[in-house]
Amino acid sequence: MSSHQQEPTFTIGELARDYDITPRSIRFYEEQGLMSPERTGQNRIYTGKDRVRLKLILRGKRLGFSLAEIKNLFELYDSNPNSAVQLETMLALTEQKRAVLRQQLHDIQMLMNELDDVEGRCREELTELKRGNIV
Repeated sequence: MSSHQQEPTFTIGELARDYDITPRSIRFYEEQGLMSPERTGQNRIYTGKDRVRLKLILRGKRLGFSLAEIKNLFELYDSNPNSAVQLETMLALTEQKRAVLRQQLHDIQMLMNELDDVEGRCREELTELKRGNIV
């Protein structure tokens, strides 16, 4: 392969813009050991692998994974790509997240029911007050 056909690279600004996050967020992920771009002087040079990692970090966060959990998955993948251990770990984490979300959904439904009750009582009382011209 000639040196003219190099893998595309990206600046921190390009990645930040592409994923609608701040360069500071990207630097934070680096500090946490989730990404390790090459450097030329003070400039960071991101590869396609870094871009994929950033996309996975953001997806993991959206799904409720901690940065430590994401880092653990990356380390499992780096040490043994396509390993059963990585897949089993991901399945276990996914089930944990589902359990947390089910509990949150239950809690939200309980709060919605309480709000419905409060709202209903307030409307009844307001109607009675208006009927009696007490307002």
